[in-house]
Amino acid sequence: WSPRDEEEMVPVETMVEQFRLEDVSRSPAFFDEQKLQHFNAHYIRELGEDEFTALAAEWVEPHVERFDAGVFAQVAPLAQTRVRLLSELAPTVAFLFTDDVDIEEASWEKAVAKNEWSADVLREAAAAFADCAWDAETLKDTTLAIGERHGVKLGKAQAPIRVAVTGRTVGLPLFESLEALGRERTLPRLERALARAGA
Repeated sequence: WSPRDEEEMVPVETMVEQFRLEDVSRSPAFFDEQKLQHFNAHYIRELGEDEFTALAAEWVEPHVERFDAGVFAQVAPLAQTRVRLLSELAPTVAFLFTDDVDIEEASWEKAVAKNEWSADVLREAAAAFADCAWDAETLKDTTLAIGERHGVKLGKAQAPIRVAVTGRTVGLPLFESLEALGRERTLPRLERALARAGA
């Protein structure tokens, strides 16, 4: 059985009103987990920002080293539009609550090891980030300029920085993440990545 008119998102009351036993199909039923996750993502996005932040914090806090509610509140709206399940949140934001980020080998290989210009981007970012204004827009513009000097677009120029800071090639928007992380915690990660790159 399914709701009429091919509708997917319907209130329980509507389902109860529409349900007829004679409409139930004889074909075997199956549990569509992908569709369930799609529904869950929809309901996550429907939550108010404050409600989501409070609910999500309960899932994140037990799974990170040193939870900081203020830092999480800065990135929660960004996470809300990107997760399907609340259980995905902790791995997504864990880099904000540790001093020793684990870098995925595949991410390092893709964003740093195979690009001859990546060490230069990391070095220039470390130097520029040391004294530029610490807001997402300035950090983005600074990275864009670094990339242009090396003939690469912003998406590629930010990749080594993202891996150095978050440990992964995908995640929350980088520059808002850097703003939340802070200068004092970002710069050491860039330096450690430079050392690993042999620069």
